[in-house]
Amino acid sequence: MEQTTPHSRIGSLPTGEGGGRGRLILASNSPRRRELLGGLDIPYEVHVIKGIDESYPDTLPAKEVAEYIASKKAKPYKEWFTNKEAVPEGITMTDDTVVVTADTVVVVDDMILGKPKDREDAHRMLRLVSGRTHQVYTGVCLLSKNKEKHLSVCTNVTFRELTDEEIYYYIDKYKPFDKAGAYGIQEWIGYIGVTRLEGSYFNVMGLPVQRINDELKTLPLTPPIKGGE
Repeated sequence: MEQTTPHSRIGSLPTGEGGGRGRLILASNSPRRRELLGGLDIPYEVHVIKGIDESYPDTLPAKEVAEYIASKKAKPYKEWFTNKEAVPEGITMTDDTVVVTADTVVVVDDMILGKPKDREDAHRMLRLVSGRTHQVYTGVCLLSKNKEKHLSVCTNVTFRELTDEEIYYYIDKYKPFDKAGAYGIQEWIGYIGVTRLEGSYFNVMGLPVQRINDELKTLPLTPPIKGGE
């Protein structure tokens, strides 16, 4: 389990129903998700349980995979709310704590493009999205002591036709081997290649923050977060 220091943001979480200060935990090592959640100006901490199985049934429709995996990532944290012995040292769980888990998948023709194995696999994926529209799904689970909210957000992304020279330049310089679909929309390939978006840009980066901000209002982080009223 990896633990990092809290990320301070402007303002603070409101007082929860039980009188305690609301707490937000991001269960992800993704630098992009940390940046995006921080953009909501809500204080949060990062605590990650390693080794969680992220497999999914072969029969599961591609559009449901991200939400399924996000929910699977949340399961080990449920014990933290009910068993104090299971909570790692240095972490305080309260009735007002909310744990956020997420997963993002890139889908072309109902086929999931995961993280590329090597240079040629990355080229194959970028050739598949070149000159066409594909879907990016981010599944999210918001887990609190008494509530569990599952959601999935889809964004349609259209690329112009990419040349092999452009594809290999991007792969060799940016090395997108940790990214689903072999690209980061916030990087050079997005600047020169993306011609159209239908939906949330931030969802493609890895976290539908506008939707999360709205959903947090229904969980113990109440009253509504300032700026979202």
